[in-house]
Amino acid sequence: MQKYEKLEKIGEGTYGTVFKAKNRETLEIVALKRVRLDDDDEGVPSSALREICLLKELKHKNIVRLYDVLHSEKKLTLVFEHCDQDLKKYFDSLNGEIDLDVVKSFMYQLLRGLAFCHNHNVLHRDLKPQNLLINKNGELKLADFGLARAFGIPVKCYSAEVVTLWYRPPDVLFGAKLYTTSIDMWSAGCIFAELANAGRPLFPGSDVEDQLKRIFKLLGTPTEETWPGISQLPDYKPFPIYHPSMSFVQVVPKLNSKGRELLQRLLVCNPSQRLNADEAMSHPYFSELSGANSNASSSTTNTSALAKSGGSGPQ
Repeated sequence: MQKYEKLEKIGEGTYGTVFKAKNRETLEIVALKRVRLDDDDEGVPSSALREICLLKELKHKNIVRLYDVLHSEKKLTLVFEHCDQDLKKYFDSLNGEIDLDVVKSFMYQLLRGLAFCHNHNVLHRDLKPQNLLINKNGELKLADFGLARAFGIPVKCYSAEVVTLWYRPPDVLFGAKLYTTSIDMWSAGCIFAELANAGRPLFPGSDVEDQLKRIFKLLGTPTEETWPGISQLPDYKPFPIYHPSMSFVQVVPKLNSKGRELLQRLLVCNPSQRLNADEAMSHPYFSELSGANSNASSSTTNTSALAKSGGSGPQ
């Protein structure tokens, strides 16, 4: 720890406090995520171990970088690259207006980070604006892998107690224990709509039932015909038959037709019909976005918004 000079506290994470710090040797700014170790024999929290193991393997420019792990008897400290803020803070700085090039850039980077995770057999399982970090160059990075899981064959049963309510897909809301990368793709769709609406959440439900009702009112209530096996899910209960009451033009008025089509293909109740990350990246919505500038637009078009709204490390 002598190597780092603590500068300021920047947040409370899933299982500890996050500090902004400086590497005394390189002068690089980093984020220190301090994990409190209990006095009993339980040792390091499983979520911390999980994050360490996965992030050691996941090295990609759209995934927050874990530089080092420092361990003492009383605490564990994870040393991350520092990012200026998270997407939630970025939204708070916008005053309801967002550049559509920034929307496209951030969405592409989110999908690119997800594709890397999924191609390396990792589900994030907790995608939300607070867990997406942005640096001053307009690069977006997936963070907080405390709920992430490695997956493989044969499929294991996972916990249904994952994903913050507003970003949780209908299959998991109905208690599904068997799920794939589709769990993250639903969350990505919710975040896409939130990006296009400058930070207004798409499905801000108050509990599981309210969450499902909001989803079905927009997309229509699924049936055994549209989603075979739905009635066999552990927590399934019948809902009134809602027919879509709004068009996606009303839901995301600023998105163009290609963007709306991509959103509709991510927000599909039946998980087997959702696009995967690689398919979504190949969607025509991104055809004008070259690989070289896929994270440049945000730094050129909205630097003031990025700079205005304080710093944040991994939360």
